[in-house]
Amino acid sequence: MRAIGQPNEALNVRAYPSSTSTLLGRFQVGQEAKAYGYYGHYVLIEYVGAPDGKGWVWREMVEVHGGELPMLEPPPTEVPMVTKTIDPTLAAQFIITQMPTRLPTFTEPPPLQIPTYQIVDGATATGGIPMGYIIVVLAGLGFFLALIAILRRG
Repeated sequence: MRAIGQPNEALNVRAYPSSTSTLLGRFQVGQEAKAYGYYGHYVLIEYVGAPDGKGWVWREMVEVHGGELPMLEPPPTEVPMVTKTIDPTLAAQFIITQMPTRLPTFTEPPPLQIPTYQIVDGATATGGIPMGYIIVVLAGLGFFLALIAILRRG
């Protein structure tokens, strides 16, 4: 296997076949190494700088000589050397307690209820007398009493 690409660019050699795994070192363009197989988009190569002597490089950036590479079993998941934890003192600074406000808040009004009335045919008083007659009689009585009041003064 031989690395290909731009002369000034080097391939990253990783501990596991993932772009987020630990970076073990760099593999220069044109440099050759023994390839053991591939998994996904990565090729397992012999790399002296790795703890077990092997590392993973991006498959599209290498040229394989001597036949097809076998597909390998998926390697175990990488265990981080340091467990990432949250500092409780730091986290407590970002806890926001909502303070009650004295500002007016919007409350939905109750649903609007429009009253409905029964339609009455003909405007009549209790005894069946039309309202117009009652109004005319009261107006006439008012004029009659006003006339009597004026004549008594005079």
